[in-house]
Amino acid sequence: MEITKSAAGTLNQQDVSKYVLTNQQGTQVAVLTWGATLQEFSVVEDGKRHSLIVNKPDLAGYDHNPYYLCQALGRVAGRIAGAQFELDGQTIHLEANEEPNASHGGSHGFTFVNWNATTNQTADTASVVLTHTSTPVDDRYPGNLETTITYTLTEENRLDITFDAQSDAATLFNPTIHTYFNVTDDQHDLDQQWVKLSGDKRLVLDQAKIPTGEMVPTAGTGYDFSQPRTVKDGLDQLHQTGQVEYDDAFVVEPSKDTPIATIGDTTGHREVSIYSDRNGLVVFTANPTDDARADARDYNALAMEAQTLPDAIHHADFGDVVLPANQPVEHTISYQYTRK
Repeated sequence: MEITKSAAGTLNQQDVSKYVLTNQQGTQVAVLTWGATLQEFSVVEDGKRHSLIVNKPDLAGYDHNPYYLCQALGRVAGRIAGAQFELDGQTIHLEANEEPNASHGGSHGFTFVNWNATTNQTADTASVVLTHTSTPVDDRYPGNLETTITYTLTEENRLDITFDAQSDAATLFNPTIHTYFNVTDDQHDLDQQWVKLSGDKRLVLDQAKIPTGEMVPTAGTGYDFSQPRTVKDGLDQLHQTGQVEYDDAFVVEPSKDTPIATIGDTTGHREVSIYSDRNGLVVFTANPTDDARADARDYNALAMEAQTLPDAIHHADFGDVVLPANQPVEHTISYQYTRK
C-alpha cells in the first residue's frame, strides 16, 4: 500500500491537498481535502488505467460545482421540506438554499469545507482521515458537530467510507458522498451501464423533489431494477410516461454483506457493488463533465447517493436521522470493484 500527498491548488484563499491511495494491484483512490471529494477511483486492466467514477481534472472544477461532483454532503444530504424541522420542542430554521427548501446541508455544508487530513496505513489498507467541526453559526443546524470522514482502500479493491460524528446538542446527521459512476469502457454515455438494486420501492416526489410520504412499488415500471437492466432501457421506459431523467429516491435493504446496488458494463469487463448501512439510495442521471450534451439527455454519469431516505425528519417511517447530544454515531458506505 502507498499513500502520497501533493498540493492540489488554492480555493477561497485556502491550500487544498490531494491524497492518493494505491494498492499493489494499482487501484487508486484520490481524495481532495476540499469538500472531502472523491476525485478518483480507478483500476488497472491489461496495463491500462480505467476510471470507475466521473471526475474533473483540476481543482477549479470542484469549486461550487453545481452537481456536487463526488463531494461530501452534510450535515444532511438531500432536501428538507420548508427548510425547517421540529426538534426537542423547538422549530429549527435552516438556510433555504433551494427556495423554499434546504438542500445538501446548505451553502456552508460539508461540500464547501476544506477538511483537515491525516493518514493511516497498514499492510493491506491505506486511509485518509478527514475531520471538521460544524457550528450553528456556520450552517444553522443545532450543536457543534465533530465529523470524521475516512476513506480506506484495501488490497481487495474495496473502498470503505465511514462517517463518524458527535454533537454537543441534539441535531440531524445524514451524510453521503455524491458519487457519480460510469464503469463503461469510454465513459461516453450510460447506454452500456446496467444497474441492479436490492429494493422494490421508491418514494413519490413532488415537483420540488420533496417526498410526499408515499412509497410505491417499482415492479414493471421504468424504475424497476430488481434485475440487472441498462440505464438506457430504464430511461426509454420512463420517456413513455413523460419523465426525462432519474432523480429519484429508492428504498433499499441496508447491508454490509449484500449490495444495496450493483453497477456493471454490458461488455462484462467490470462491476462495482455498493454497500450501505442505511435504507435509501438517490439515483440521478446527469452530464456533470459536459453541459453541452445535457440538452440532448445524453447522460454520461449516474449518481448513487447512499443515505437514509431524504426528508426523513418529516416522515417517521423513513428512518431516524436525529443524532442525540453527546452520542457518537457511525455510518458506512463501501464500493467493491470486481474485474469480470
